[in-house]
Amino acid sequence: MTDVAVKPGAGRGTGRLERYFSLSERGTSAQTEVLAGFTTFLTMAYIVLVNPAILGQAGMPIAAVAAATCFAAAFGSILMGLVANTPLALAPGMGLNAYFSFTVVQQMGVPWPVALGCVFISGIAFLILTLTGVRQMIVAAIPMHLFAAVAGGIGLFIGFIGLKNAGIVVANPATFVALGDLKAPGAALALFGLLVIGVLSVWNIRGAMLIGIVATTLVGWLFGQVVINPEPYSLDALTGTAFKLDLSGVFGLTGSHGLGLLEILFVFLFVDLFDNIGTLVAVTKRAGLMDKAGRIPGLNRILITDAAATIVGSVAGTSTVTSYVESAAGVQAGGRTGLTAVVTGILFLATMFVAPYAQIVPLAATAPALIIVGGLMLLPLTEIEWEDPLSAIPAFLTVAMIPLTFSIANGLAFGITAHAILKLLRGTATKADWFLFLLAALFVVRFIWMSAA
Repeated sequence: MTDVAVKPGAGRGTGRLERYFSLSERGTSAQTEVLAGFTTFLTMAYIVLVNPAILGQAGMPIAAVAAATCFAAAFGSILMGLVANTPLALAPGMGLNAYFSFTVVQQMGVPWPVALGCVFISGIAFLILTLTGVRQMIVAAIPMHLFAAVAGGIGLFIGFIGLKNAGIVVANPATFVALGDLKAPGAALALFGLLVIGVLSVWNIRGAMLIGIVATTLVGWLFGQVVINPEPYSLDALTGTAFKLDLSGVFGLTGSHGLGLLEILFVFLFVDLFDNIGTLVAVTKRAGLMDKAGRIPGLNRILITDAAATIVGSVAGTSTVTSYVESAAGVQAGGRTGLTAVVTGILFLATMFVAPYAQIVPLAATAPALIIVGGLMLLPLTEIEWEDPLSAIPAFLTVAMIPLTFSIANGLAFGITAHAILKLLRGTATKADWFLFLLAALFVVRFIWMSAA
């Protein structure tokens, strides 16, 4: 046997990563985590283009929002990885950005700096609820079978988003949804990607998701499906939104928006609170980080990081920052620690310098990964006691309402409310369930409010 000389210090970098992120303990490696980070980034990179397009309609400078989006996603993801050691990536949330732009600014007439102030205040509220233990109480109040239902519902949600982005499923005025034109370039490209990832997955090829996304993007380039129209851009653009939030407007010191601002704060707080909890439960469960009692290690650090990301994002100049369901793609690629999130964050940081070029990866290339990940996330549904109506009915409502209403919060609301009502009428409620019934009552009030709006 030949002795191999090893330079002093060799492998120290990997050793530090091993100790900090507990890679071996979680059954992973630095290489796998980096690969998973790339996978997560590619599946959610669309936000770099979509978020500025949506907030731009509120009158915000598009280049500034693009820089703020990258910065907020980088800050939140890196902080999540370093502080909470969890493979959750963060970015400005879809849905809340549309509410910010179309409802708050355009319909209610609230200036966008005041709207950013509302996001900032909601972030402070998230932090207070976390430090006082309220958010943890909410997680503890959710029954175990609803944890499984949320994971399955988000799986269907992710899969539906993938099918929609691919053009395989399209809107239909008669049936709501229908099969799209599979001969259309986007759908055909997505089907090619679905085949590539599927074949690589059944052969247990490491990096199947990432390879499939890259291969599909390359084919898209060859057939002219990727069109790049970069806008003039520099990092200086960030000054167009950074520190422009108007807190005096929120508190009524300038302007007059009345009780409408309370509604805005409530929606930002409520939707992000339950969307985030749903995503957290689904991704940690898929990653095998949740214990048998339904506890999530480092829950406080995860929730504090989420609140901090929203606060910093609002200061940078973007709508509410939240955990992304696309993190499940990185988990499926093997991500088990915060190193996955750190890599994703570093890639977003790098994207700040070339934000307009994020469009080189088309939605049709990332759609297949979302479809496959969505399907694989249905596994927790086997844990539900479907023969027991007390478990089955709330679980089904949760699973169905998440994709059908395009809202994780709505799915949780239906599931928790149904569980509380059925438990009460069955006569099995106890004093220990008081917080569950409080949540259900709040959900009922929310439903009434939404119906009256």
